[in-house]
Amino acid sequence: MGCKNEYPFKPRRIASIDVFRALTMFLMIFVNDLWSLSGVPHGLEHAESGEDFLGFSDIVFPSFLFILGMSIPFAIENRINKGESKWEITKHVLWRSVALLVMGVFTVNSGFGLTTTIGINRNVFLLLMLTGFFLIWNVYPKKQDWKKYLYLSLQIAGIALLIFLAVIYRDSKGGVMQHKWWGILGLIGWTYWICALIYLFVRRNLKYEALAWLFFVLLCIAGASQWLGIFGGILPGNGTFHAFSMSGLLMSLLFNRFSFGKLLPWIISLGMLLLFAGWVARHFWIISKLGETPPWLFFCTGISVLAYIFIYWLVDMKGKKSWFQWIAPAGTATLTCYLVPYGLYTIFSMTHFSLPASWLIYPVGLLKCIAFAFLTIGITYLLGKIGIKLKI
Repeated sequence: MGCKNEYPFKPRRIASIDVFRALTMFLMIFVNDLWSLSGVPHGLEHAESGEDFLGFSDIVFPSFLFILGMSIPFAIENRINKGESKWEITKHVLWRSVALLVMGVFTVNSGFGLTTTIGINRNVFLLLMLTGFFLIWNVYPKKQDWKKYLYLSLQIAGIALLIFLAVIYRDSKGGVMQHKWWGILGLIGWTYWICALIYLFVRRNLKYEALAWLFFVLLCIAGASQWLGIFGGILPGNGTFHAFSMSGLLMSLLFNRFSFGKLLPWIISLGMLLLFAGWVARHFWIISKLGETPPWLFFCTGISVLAYIFIYWLVDMKGKKSWFQWIAPAGTATLTCYLVPYGLYTIFSMTHFSLPASWLIYPVGLLKCIAFAFLTIGITYLLGKIGIKLKI
């Protein structure tokens, strides 16, 4: 398909992608911990439903989806270079997506509380849930001896544990486990499988990748304008989340094809153009993360583009990767890092651990949130050292 527009892809590791992913995960942990503080300025928080506002917290998830998209060409091209067929890669993509959807459904339902009639409280449920996740999706060493069957047994035990939890689950109103919303992990799963399959079958053809991005942008516009009718919501975000990732995917292809020097003025202009598009779009729709509106899409994409350009210049051009070593595990063990706070909050609840009230008031409390993010990353690093790291 479109071979004349294809060009060799060099699946080298770009340090700035890992750094940007680590930064977005660090910030995600930070903003997700703001709930524990009082007096936090609204500018740091998420906008409320129906509010025309872009809070700092509203920028973080789009940035993560953007860097997810940047990673897709490298991951798929590496598998192709190893001799994997399109069918094998398709199965891998779908398996990863299903894993994220399952974890998303579990984490969402765990947030709705549990009725006491099931015999275990929410803290125990959460710890068992996390245990199931790690048993199934831990990176086990590749062995051909008896240990291979041990690791397989652990994965089967993890699956059985999640099935057991799903069966006994009842929320605070007596409802069974069900799709309430997909959760962050589920939204990532939905976004990943569609964007990854688009790349797999279109690959390096910039024209078709750009058309896919445009399709998702138009879908976002149609959804925000209430034009989709009964089809609205069939695709989570009405294409907005996929547009974020396709933007990152296109960025990877451009960086692979053109030199940074030639690309820099064009990418900066593109980032500014996206911000301008956000300003224009705001005349027709509000800025709303919860509403997945076009202004939110354009503003956050423009911010991600310009932020990545700066990170690329600093890390890959100026060689300052070492400046970010302190958060590196968040960029290489991202899923582990995302789930660690669930365990920490559960342990704090079970042990009745709490900090002095004066530490939980803005602005001093921000230091607590920063420390919590570093603690999460530190635990992620230590878990990796003993062979515990989630990978799907």
